[in-house]
Amino acid sequence: NSFLHKHLWVDLFKHHGPVVLADANPCPVADVGLAGIRDIEMQERKMNDDVILTCAVTGGSDIIDKHPGLPSSPTEIAAAAIEAAQAGAAVAHIHVRDPETGVPSRDLELYMETAKLIRESDVDVILNITTGMGGDLVPSEENPAVGGPGTDMISAAERVAHIEKIKPEICSLDCGSFNYAATAYVATMDMLRESAQRIRRAGVKPELEVFELGHIWQAKQLMAENIVDKDAFFQLCMGIPYGAEGTTANMVAMHQALPSGVTWGAFGIGKQEMPMVAQSVIMGGNARVGLEDNIYLEKGVLADNAGLVKRAREIVERLGARLLNADQARKKLNLS
Repeated sequence: NSFLHKHLWVDLFKHHGPVVLADANPCPVADVGLAGIRDIEMQERKMNDDVILTCAVTGGSDIIDKHPGLPSSPTEIAAAAIEAAQAGAAVAHIHVRDPETGVPSRDLELYMETAKLIRESDVDVILNITTGMGGDLVPSEENPAVGGPGTDMISAAERVAHIEKIKPEICSLDCGSFNYAATAYVATMDMLRESAQRIRRAGVKPELEVFELGHIWQAKQLMAENIVDKDAFFQLCMGIPYGAEGTTANMVAMHQALPSGVTWGAFGIGKQEMPMVAQSVIMGGNARVGLEDNIYLEKGVLADNAGLVKRAREIVERLGARLLNADQARKKLNLS
């Protein structure tokens, strides 16, 4: 049942009590009772009035040829993060790139230099560094048992080595394997366990990036094993080929699968970026924008990160909500 469909039944139940359908399918709320109606409304109707906005400033995709202004050097990436914070973002999500070529990188020195520049600025922003690099597999055509051209596979320990060194307040954790358009991303449960344990020992809060329902299940398993804290931070990644398509129905399904007591946000890519800002906030979540997810401010007009943050801010404020600053976001996320 869709979000709106369920609430039509809620309203009907309020006025007429349990309903028996001709096809014998139960009313979606018939077993809830009036005492449970408030819980449904609180969980699914309450808009988020205090929004944490993340800006993903450069990403890990090879798109430098599509946007000549994409931040590539540590100086450019740090400047983009600072400008995004000044425009209203509380969190900057960081990848790094080879300064000469703009190709995505996982070089420790580049991460360290970028983090240093952001931390030394007089702008307060929560640093969120990716751990998503080093999981790409393209089976060799000659021997599918080994990686071919385009493969970049490293161990779980190597994927979080820069986090253990830099200790940002947040780092992403991609919660499972799935197919990209041209590669497979590999993150087995044991790899997730090791990554999450190392992240916890470093004193960093993981942002649990989930690209489909199975990833939420795996994240909940990490929580059940007390490897991830119960006040986890989930990010619903919508529309990335080939995870969950970026639709309202899919966001509702993923939202309903989240464990109780967590903080969550969502984002869409391309032209779905701004609609998903509104959708997430209306459903009670936080939001994310940035050049990692979308390089256009409007059709044919290349964006910068600050411009995307300003556009998202306008949407949030027109909905009657507000953006939290970095310090307010720390309190909401229970960051020490």
